[in-house]
Amino acid sequence: MALIHTETFFLDNFALRQWDDPNFAGTRLAVDKREFVERIQAAHSQEGRPLVDGYAPFCKHIFVPNWTGAPVSALPITKDNQHLVQSGYTRRRPEELAVLTRWFPAGSVQPHEAAWLDVILYSREQLGKEYEAMPTKEGAGQQLPDAPWGIISIKAQDEDFETPMQPITMMRNALGREEGGSGVPLEREKYEAATAYWESHAAIQ
Repeated sequence: MALIHTETFFLDNFALRQWDDPNFAGTRLAVDKREFVERIQAAHSQEGRPLVDGYAPFCKHIFVPNWTGAPVSALPITKDNQHLVQSGYTRRRPEELAVLTRWFPAGSVQPHEAAWLDVILYSREQLGKEYEAMPTKEGAGQQLPDAPWGIISIKAQDEDFETPMQPITMMRNALGREEGGSGVPLEREKYEAATAYWESHAAIQ
């Protein structure tokens, strides 16, 4: 099935789980997928919302006000809620290695509606390399649309800027594309900043 796309963006297979997987541990979306991509296109081309540099040249962000009703995907850990935090080995998709993560169970906390959506983009070229490196990945071998940027993840949050990715995600990226990462080497300074943030926050799932 062809991926939904506009002139600038397409909805990559990796992001589909945020609509289709009831067990997805992160921002879940209930709006129409095509409407979502078209709204992001309008935000960029009509409202002038820029593509903001991400952690690597092939990664960009576009920050848009949250019109979807999605709640924040992470909360600060406090004395009142720290007993609710759980941990375990999880994987984002079957072909990846399981890694240790921690989270708030979705029913145990009351997240508020997020102010912003951080729409995370990878270049078409980078996604092609990742699919080639991991032939078992869902969507491998599929012709990507001509649009230059693929939407790979959406984070509902209160900040209109990039928050640190989880340290374990940095490690996975450093493992390389063959293990489901991006192949970007780990940078100690960014890793330390990420640990400082995630020491006091946990995702909701």
